[in-house]
Amino acid sequence: MRLDKLLGHMGCGSRSEIKKWAKSGLIQVNGRLIKDSGVQVDPDIDEVMLDGEQIRYREFVYIMLNKPQGVISATEDLRERTVIDLLPDELRHFEPFPVGRLDKDTEGLLLLTNDGKLAHDLLSPKKHVPKTYVATVRGRVDNDDGAAFRQGVELDDGYVTKPAHLVISGHEEQADGTVHSFIELTITEGKFHQVKRMFESVGKQVIYLKRIRMGTLDLDPVLKLGEWRECTAEELEALQQHQQ
Repeated sequence: MRLDKLLGHMGCGSRSEIKKWAKSGLIQVNGRLIKDSGVQVDPDIDEVMLDGEQIRYREFVYIMLNKPQGVISATEDLRERTVIDLLPDELRHFEPFPVGRLDKDTEGLLLLTNDGKLAHDLLSPKKHVPKTYVATVRGRVDNDDGAAFRQGVELDDGYVTKPAHLVISGHEEQADGTVHSFIELTITEGKFHQVKRMFESVGKQVIYLKRIRMGTLDLDPVLKLGEWRECTAEELEALQQHQQ
């Protein structure tokens, strides 16, 4: 790979800037000053230093985000704040995109990456990657709802969902006499507004929704809303192995 391409990919600067830095003696490869920014380097082997700082090349980034409400799952939008807006410039440079989407008013786990193959595998209907949500539902969710979800329910457009696993955590009566139910639901597909529409099909309404798991990836409980971190090597390996 050309040295200027490597440095450019890592967000160090433009090709003209990198050329100027090389001529100024700011770039070293394996301890040697490099005046020609077009030389070939091996990103896996060669040690590249820019102004005394080692530049470690990587092609892909994998980012776990705890998406807050009010932010849309898109890479750009003229009016709305996007999940990409929550990232620093050094990560935005890799041009990551959200793997799937969470509704604007849904919180929780969102994976962002520029690895198209992994994203495709995680979203492929053939892979049946499980996604787990916690929700607060207006209405008393009971075992009959769990049985219906296990069978698959018919949505408002006639689509019958694949079997889903419902866990009821508890109920709470409100001051106005209505009941709120607290649940955890695992689905293996991702139709538009699917969790909300599944509960609507049994006469209930989702009033709070948060994704906590996708495949083998669990939302880090340390991450506050709007915070992110890069996935660990162990998390990434588990995700990749799960898709094989």
